[in-house]
Amino acid sequence: MLEFCISCHEMRATVYEEYKKSPHYSNPSGVRVTCSDCHVPRSGLAMLVRKIEAAADIYHTVVGTISTPEKFEARRRLLAERVWDSMLKNDSRECRACHSYEAMAFHKQSNEARQKMKLEAAPNNKSCIECHKGIAHKFPPEPRDD
Repeated sequence: MLEFCISCHEMRATVYEEYKKSPHYSNPSGVRVTCSDCHVPRSGLAMLVRKIEAAADIYHTVVGTISTPEKFEARRRLLAERVWDSMLKNDSRECRACHSYEAMAFHKQSNEARQKMKLEAAPNNKSCIECHKGIAHKFPPEPRDD
């Protein structure tokens, strides 16, 4: 699936390079997550809906909306916000397929992470994306108003 995702140069030259620098690509456990693990539901209607939505990505590739690094960067914030919104609506379903508060070794986390995860996020069952935007890809800047 990864090969398909990076088959268009827009993904290969931008988000793929960012992902390769993230803990989802390389980490002490040796577990590697690919695009579909985070961006495609595992089964059922949700997976079908996401695959239909992906047609828009193909459309934008074909018509050239994101065909250059400059065009991609101009739309990066919008694209990221769509993904974040989707993750909020599904309670970070794809994240939770691998990560759970119950399985976390809080004692192995940094003091700051432990404080936020154990005392804030876990008791309130916060959705992962509420705090972890930009975990695998460059965080897009806020739009300028000038």
